[in-house]
Amino acid sequence: MKKILDLITAEMKTAFADCGYDEIYAKVTLSNRPDLCEYQCNGAMAAAKAYKKKPFDIASEVVSKLLASHAFETVEAVMPGFINLKINAGYLAEYMNKMAGEDQCGCEKTHEPMTIVVDYGGANVAKPLHVGHLRSAVIGESIKRMGRFLGHNIIGDVHLGDWGLQMGLIIEELRDRKPELPYFDESFEGEYPKDAPFTITELEEIYPAASLKSKEDESFSKRAHEATLKLQNGYAPYRAIWQHIIHVSVADLKMNYGSLNVTFDLWKGESDAETYIPQVIEELTEKGLAYESQGALVVDVAMDGDSKELPPCIIRKSDGAALYSTSDLGTIIEREKEIKPDWYIYVTDKRQELHFTQVFRVAKKAGFVPADKKMSHLAFGTMNGKDGKPFKTRDGGVLRLETLISDISQAAYEKIMENRSVSEEEARETSKIVGMAALKYGDLSNQAAKDYIFDMDRFVSFEGNTGPYILYTIVRIKSILAKYQTLDDKYQGEERILPAASDAEKDLMLQLSRYNEVAESSFLELAPHKICQYVYELANSFNRFYHDTKIISEENKEQQASWIGLIRLAKDVLNGCIGVLGIEAPERM
Repeated sequence: MKKILDLITAEMKTAFADCGYDEIYAKVTLSNRPDLCEYQCNGAMAAAKAYKKKPFDIASEVVSKLLASHAFETVEAVMPGFINLKINAGYLAEYMNKMAGEDQCGCEKTHEPMTIVVDYGGANVAKPLHVGHLRSAVIGESIKRMGRFLGHNIIGDVHLGDWGLQMGLIIEELRDRKPELPYFDESFEGEYPKDAPFTITELEEIYPAASLKSKEDESFSKRAHEATLKLQNGYAPYRAIWQHIIHVSVADLKMNYGSLNVTFDLWKGESDAETYIPQVIEELTEKGLAYESQGALVVDVAMDGDSKELPPCIIRKSDGAALYSTSDLGTIIEREKEIKPDWYIYVTDKRQELHFTQVFRVAKKAGFVPADKKMSHLAFGTMNGKDGKPFKTRDGGVLRLETLISDISQAAYEKIMENRSVSEEEARETSKIVGMAALKYGDLSNQAAKDYIFDMDRFVSFEGNTGPYILYTIVRIKSILAKYQTLDDKYQGEERILPAASDAEKDLMLQLSRYNEVAESSFLELAPHKICQYVYELANSFNRFYHDTKIISEENKEQQASWIGLIRLAKDVLNGCIGVLGIEAPERM
């Protein structure tokens, strides 16, 4: 169904046109003075210059054409030339009824679906997920869900770090620990074992030990570099070890990402781009874009109009090694061949901003993608502790993600038990849902590009702009709906939402009417924090209405049924919002 803003704007366009003015001036926006009006149009101010008239005179002419409209309760021209609008309560109620009868509460699927790759996750194999992986996971997952909700074909790719020196380090450390393994016996013939020679716990200990050893032992470091080269050149024994590393790591990563309710369509990694790297080098060289600089191969990316100086993109180091930029360009070639996306979205921390600016420009200069291809880097800030520094454990280490999830679930459990109305067993299960909502909402409610303070006490609070507050609001609505179902004297006619009987009820309707516009704009702007902002305002509107309205004890049964229909719609919209954030609501709290 059409957005209410579009419907109001259409009325405004007709009025401007009827007065002889171009309808480009008929833009309607939410009011920035809700104490005076609900929507506003400032177009008369701009039209005054074009038509050499006083803005108030133009506004007054337009208002005269709108007075008969059934969409507005009041239309007013205000000095020096603003048009203030209040929606008619009956018109708004009809819009609510249409929302209630539509799939997705009136949020239409797009008529022009795009194929979009969302590259998020970015975990390294052989390493556990830690708090640094949280933001890419939950932000990327929300973008994927927001796009799918609107009908786009979204492909989520974890893009694993599964190539490079870390593999050689693990191989050589494994050789030192278990030299008897067949992978290190040059005379071995036959198939290599199907079972990995290590568990995930052992693997996670092997890599940091090997990394430390390489810094202290030059000969070990040299062996690791040689092993990496042999692996990348296809040496079968090392490829077999590498496959074990991938298999064991991915199984663990799927479990840990799963605990965040984060899933991927593709489990590809840097290694998948390896076969395309020669093509990257060859095409950039043949097209005269790549040149040698201090032994390295680079491509200029600076453009006229840049606000700051951009260094060349290094494609190949002086020792012949490829870099992340080469790998990412190879991945783009692979995706163009296999997927042909309309839009690339990369979700990483903002320290990689220069990297993606360089990669996007090289890809377009080289013709790997068309010059008008939509390519976005959703750069996020850091999750910090209360000291303002990147979040660490008490002893200064990096906190594992599973530990953080466990800690916040425990904090949610303790909060639930303070006013216990459920069994301890149910509280434990509910705390997992509430803890996850606290964690995700605490992250997503911040603008992605900004750093934020991780404050567990605030995040698990049932008051304020928090995940638990939103869930509590949904659970409250579920409780009212359940009580209503037990009534013997329910309204027997057709349940319809009636015009608002109070300011609080109308405010709730106005908030609900914004749903499809917020869902669409939040996705196109890659701004899950705007969904959070909307859902918080909607929850507040519902709670004001709830405190002012005695729904269950209402004697007018038609009015009671109307309110039930309205709060059911509010529940569905709230559930739709948290669903695209990757959050679910419990039945009770």
